[in-house]
Amino acid sequence: MKLSETKSLLKDLRALSVEELATREAELKKELFDLRFQAAAGRLENTAKLDEVKKTIARVKTVQAELNK
Repeated sequence: MKLSETKSLLKDLRALSVEELATREAELKKELFDLRFQAAAGRLENTAKLDEVKKTIARVKTVQAELNK
């Protein structure tokens, strides 16, 4: 993910409400589960997607922490 894409994602995440962030986190965790399942079955072609989803989850959690201060 490029820096400009990351900044854009963070801007979009900061515009979301607490409930929307929680929903987004749940969606990403489900996607991560599905990707891990595909990797274990040997069907995952883009393995970099795993790291990207993990980092996006971390970004969502960071924005949630910012809102809780």
